[in-house]
Amino acid sequence: MPRIERSTILARLHRMIDDRKPIIGGGAGTGLSAKCEAAGGIDLIVIYNSGRYRMAGRGSLAGVLAYGNANQIVMDMAREVLPVVPNTPVLAGVNGTDPFVDFDVFLDDISRVGFSGIQNFPTVGLIDGNFRKNLEETGMSYSLEVDVVARARRKDMLTTPYVFDVAQAKDMAGAGADILVAHMGLTTGGSIGAETAFTLEDSIKLINEITDAAKTVRDDVIVLCHGGPIAMPADAQKVLDACPDCHGFYGASSMERLPVETALVEQTRTFKAMTR
Repeated sequence: MPRIERSTILARLHRMIDDRKPIIGGGAGTGLSAKCEAAGGIDLIVIYNSGRYRMAGRGSLAGVLAYGNANQIVMDMAREVLPVVPNTPVLAGVNGTDPFVDFDVFLDDISRVGFSGIQNFPTVGLIDGNFRKNLEETGMSYSLEVDVVARARRKDMLTTPYVFDVAQAKDMAGAGADILVAHMGLTTGGSIGAETAFTLEDSIKLINEITDAAKTVRDDVIVLCHGGPIAMPADAQKVLDACPDCHGFYGASSMERLPVETALVEQTRTFKAMTR
């Protein structure tokens, strides 16, 4: 599958920004999910191992545990997703801390099969506390994810990394990232969503801080919001209203898992309510 060129994607996204239209990206764990998102007009699709785990009924954080080879899983998913959405940019979630991968070769492979770019997932940015400190101390750091984004940028691939704080926003902007996705934590809601999360007000404050920090490095960086309490369209609208330099929303669970949970439950209940 031929990939969509970075310059083509960015030209369209910047036109949307000029027209004050929000950019919407979404995760897909199956070909059907991707096809439906494309039919709904989505601007970017990202596939990574957590999408597969989510649609298997497991929490998204399964993607950061040792349940499978994340980079191999995304390549396996490519065969299912890429052929059904030929006109939508699809990005690969790349585990940048994998010490067994030659990323110059792997990024070329990703581009060859038809991915238009990358996102840093699984990411150690989701991990905090002593475990995170130990990861950083033993060579499995967020800086490796920054390096992979810089490598992808040099290969003219679209880059849309997750960032979790001001320092990471500056680092990723400096690495040449095209889109920063301000990550507010695991999405709440549904049967396998988080219960612990930032408030929407806290998220708005952090997104504005991340945006301001990124713009001190490059003023052309696109910023999207994601995760935590930003689970439904009304939540995302509140963020966009309060964050003037946030250009849109990226949804994973909120774009795929939550709609599926709601639709299947309601459809089953409707069938069960039939009489004879």
